[in-house]
Amino acid sequence: MNVIIDVADPTAAATLAHPVVAQVNDFLMVRDKSVEAVANTIFPSALYGRHGSPEFIKVFHDRVLPKVRKNKNWSGYYFERMTVHARAEGGNLDQLSELVRRIRDKSTKSLHNHQIVVFDPERDATGSVYGGQCLSFLNFHLLPTKPKTLALTAQYRNHYYIEKLLGNLIGLGRLMAYIAKETDTRVGNLTVVSTHATIDLPEGATRQDIVDLIERCPPPPLVTMSAT
Repeated sequence: MNVIIDVADPTAAATLAHPVVAQVNDFLMVRDKSVEAVANTIFPSALYGRHGSPEFIKVFHDRVLPKVRKNKNWSGYYFERMTVHARAEGGNLDQLSELVRRIRDKSTKSLHNHQIVVFDPERDATGSVYGGQCLSFLNFHLLPTKPKTLALTAQYRNHYYIEKLLGNLIGLGRLMAYIAKETDTRVGNLTVVSTHATIDLPEGATRQDIVDLIERCPPPPLVTMSAT
């Protein structure tokens, strides 16, 4: 319960070129999962690279979502929730674009009032034990450096550490990199709070498979974790 991970540089070694990322991805691919698939639920970096901002958000909703929704295994995109949030008075709010706008705005004085809500009480407050959304809340902080440094604290209701963790860390790092680029800030540390974390067994995997995977992926120096 309440496992906390802090990543000093969430954009470093965050591609399949890194041997640890490749090892985890190979482990997932034979089970019809992948690191990139998880990362893309948070931020579609390839789409951003092709179309730029803000056009890539429109392309995501107009072209990508209709296609992926046809897949019976599709479980939704956090990026969709970040960019379409129902307003109380009607219509939708693009939380991500609004956050970028506020940070860009020179009249915005607050360094700590930049949040994105992912949890939806109407859709997510169900009787399911582990189902539904896992990422609940994103809290961005601006550190008063020159230029300002963007830090992120992400809260997960439930977190599968084998199937999801690495992809989530990479996706969150890419999200931070996008916001930093669009706001002329620099990427700082990423803190992930998992109120419940589990060493899951993806389909067909055994506990020994997980032990072998971890032994092939030794942690880099200065990795810290805490839990209560």
